[in-house]
Amino acid sequence: MTFVGDIFRLMGTPDLWHASLQYAALLLLPALGGVISERSGVVNIAMEGMMLTGAFFAVVVDLAVHNVFIAVLGAIIAGGLMASIHAVVSIRYRADQIVSGVAINIFAAGITVFLLNRFYGLADVGQVPSNNALPNWNVPLLGQIPFLGRVFFQQNVMVYVALLVLVLTQVVLFRTRLGLRLRSVGEHPQAADTAGINVYVLRYGAVITSGLLSGLAGAFLSIGIANTFVPGMTDGRGYIALAAMIFGKWTPIGAFVATLIFGFGQAIYDANSSIHVSQYLLSMTPYLLTLVVLAAVVRRSSPPAADGIPYVPGAE
Repeated sequence: MTFVGDIFRLMGTPDLWHASLQYAALLLLPALGGVISERSGVVNIAMEGMMLTGAFFAVVVDLAVHNVFIAVLGAIIAGGLMASIHAVVSIRYRADQIVSGVAINIFAAGITVFLLNRFYGLADVGQVPSNNALPNWNVPLLGQIPFLGRVFFQQNVMVYVALLVLVLTQVVLFRTRLGLRLRSVGEHPQAADTAGINVYVLRYGAVITSGLLSGLAGAFLSIGIANTFVPGMTDGRGYIALAAMIFGKWTPIGAFVATLIFGFGQAIYDANSSIHVSQYLLSMTPYLLTLVVLAAVVRRSSPPAADGIPYVPGAE
């Protein structure tokens, strides 16, 4: 009962919910990228590698130019370049999208360690601290509200960026002509092509956008939360974001709800010093939640009809 009591006590503290929302925002960015990519018909499990690449180059650029916002831009570009590889291989050459994604994840893990050694002379166990950190934004007046102020209005600036991207993604996908066209190429690309919609352009744009958002999440991780780069620091978060997208049934709002659940699990782990249970058991919490969610939801979720199917003009 001590464990249960500790959990309930923590749930009454604003710091737990503050951390939950922060980690949810970290997962939300790649999850939204996954929604956009898979709504266009391209499976993207390479978000892990794109995040890791973004995290690395955020620190590299920050140390080079001493400007945290240029560092974020560098991370976004790095994630976009990794996504471009996946897009070309999956769309132009019609390779297996799962294999392409796995290959990019492995490549990202290797290239970041290699460059870490080349740039800074560090082995794979080394780490590089960032020079600057993304700022927190204490919203005037609102940040002083008891409990709620700490949770919602004293967050890192990237939390607000993630929430803004959530709103924009929801509006674009379901309230604009562009969103309708994007969804059409993910459901029936042949019909969309017949209607004059360029399937290839939309799929390339969607996949690269997912890379940009994953790179942005990587920057948030390395220069917003950890303030350092460590090899493999994404630690499966790209896969958790993929699970959140599936849990959310390929919708932005659904993905956000899922990331809140996973963010709560990570926040519980971070509070391990306040909970009388093995920290190794707590470290499994986000991944156990992922397994439970996938087991409960995946059979009842239906992806876009053409998701993962390379488009061949004229094919039925």
